[in-house]
Amino acid sequence: MISIVGLGNAASSIAEKFKQTKNYTVYVMNSDVQRNSKYKFRLKSYETAEQYEQNIPNVKKFFSELSDRVQFFIVGSSYSSNYSLGILEQIKDKKIDVFYVRPDTELMTGIPKLLDRVVFGILQEYARSGLLNSFTAISNTDVEKSIGSIPIKTYYDKINTSIFSTVHYINYFTHAEPEIGMTSRPLEINRIRTYGILNPKNLDENWLYPLDMERDICYYLCINKDRLEKEGGLHKKIVDMLKEKPKNAFRRISYAIYETEHDDFGLCVAHTNAIQNYT
Repeated sequence: MISIVGLGNAASSIAEKFKQTKNYTVYVMNSDVQRNSKYKFRLKSYETAEQYEQNIPNVKKFFSELSDRVQFFIVGSSYSSNYSLGILEQIKDKKIDVFYVRPDTELMTGIPKLLDRVVFGILQEYARSGLLNSFTAISNTDVEKSIGSIPIKTYYDKINTSIFSTVHYINYFTHAEPEIGMTSRPLEINRIRTYGILNPKNLDENWLYPLDMERDICYYLCINKDRLEKEGGLHKKIVDMLKEKPKNAFRRISYAIYETEHDDFGLCVAHTNAIQNYT
């Protein structure tokens, strides 16, 4: 069982998507919560970043039943992200994967831009030092590109659903036995990462964040059961395409193929040890 934590209103909307499956317990922390309950925590709102930092809530009781593995969602530029370091400190005994979702930084100014810059950098340093199991960067603008045109009325719902679906399937792949192939375990130092949508026809990646200096890349392909049973030469075709990918002594590639009853689809994960510059 994985505990999902959404910090802030926007991140809570992503976390809520994980209630669709039974493999998660979902905790949300935001200012819209009317009263505290087992899985909901009301966060107070303040006018300045300093006030947030000076009023970190005590969440030890709220997280008393938190699973050993935690996936913690934060949306950049939100004032509630000021709480993140203090809250993470209180659950540091858990295996924590932070998912940092960045809005369009080109349109940000003032305090939100400063908050995004600071938290984005500090959490990466936390991951590099081993205080976090991993730090995954996701950009709303790159998620939008992977989906295509989205109506304004359903913009954030579509974005959040895509993020949920991607994270959920990567969770599944990392625990399921593939039909063939094996993904290599990233080196211990490569704790900064991003996810990508993979075109199953040509293995082109549509990364959800422009990660610099990729070190380990894992490709996950879900292929329809009928193709797996009947299409000869399919494995060689896939391996040949993977061999065309850029690789060197510092850039390792691995893959795994899974069965699906649905249409083919693919995902990928890129890992690095390099701190990503603020852009």
